[in-house]
Amino acid sequence: MTTLADGLGPDRVKLGVCCTLWWNDDFPTIDAGIPFGQAVSEMALAGFQGCSIGHKYPSDAAVLKAALDLRGLQVSEPWTSTYFTIKNMRQKTIDAFEQTLAHIKALGGTELVVAEFGASSHLLPIDLFANRPVFTDAQWDDLTSGLEELGKIANAAEMRLSYHHHMGTGVMYRADIDRLMASTDPELVHLLLDTGHVALAGDDPLDVARAHADRIGHVHLKSVRPEFVSQVQEEGLSFQEGVELGVFTVPGDGTIEFRPILEALAEADYEGWLVVEAEQDPNKANPLEYAQRARAYLADVLGW
Repeated sequence: MTTLADGLGPDRVKLGVCCTLWWNDDFPTIDAGIPFGQAVSEMALAGFQGCSIGHKYPSDAAVLKAALDLRGLQVSEPWTSTYFTIKNMRQKTIDAFEQTLAHIKALGGTELVVAEFGASSHLLPIDLFANRPVFTDAQWDDLTSGLEELGKIANAAEMRLSYHHHMGTGVMYRADIDRLMASTDPELVHLLLDTGHVALAGDDPLDVARAHADRIGHVHLKSVRPEFVSQVQEEGLSFQEGVELGVFTVPGDGTIEFRPILEALAEADYEGWLVVEAEQDPNKANPLEYAQRARAYLADVLGW
């Protein structure tokens, strides 16, 4: 079997994992009581090089860096929500972003991830699809100009800004992603490709990867279970209900075929993080087991 080791070898990409396998930062009730130390130890044990930051992590950068260094882990990304489409939130959004940037810089990280959560339905106990915001042209202008301002701040700090399209938000469907990419400077705003969010929205992650390969600055690899995708869509479930059902899972499980997606990234000379993510209930899906399953799958596909 041919491998992707030449195009996406360890000299070009790093493999990370999100802490959403161990607990959920959006919905704290989705939690099995696993502490920070156990979670990051299991990330390292499963063979990953880095991780996202979650609410159980130490807030002191020196303490956190020491804990990650001890386990051979780096920070793959933070998360900063933006609210450029909400009145009088531009400066607060920029201030929060700059605080996150300083924290990640102190940890040795180079990637910054944002998503516009103005009027998002994903945190509410309501129909995820029916209540997601649809931005006006003026809101689109506020969003894209705000993102470009953040991109300039990131570039000045020698860091990279990637935008995370997200369920329940105004940038959810393929058409939204296309518009955002067409409306922003490619030197300032990159795309975070989240395969699971694309699939749950009803679009094709391979098509998105191929269409925007040259803009992708960060990647979340997660799969979906189609029976639950249909249930979320047809029954008008909330995002939390979908997560608790098990709509998301890791690469190597579910129905997304990742080899062609990774091949598209390799053809575009992608460099950066490939981050395994699966927002699952750790009481139902053992985090270490699923982390190991995903790492074994990537070893088979990537060849390392």
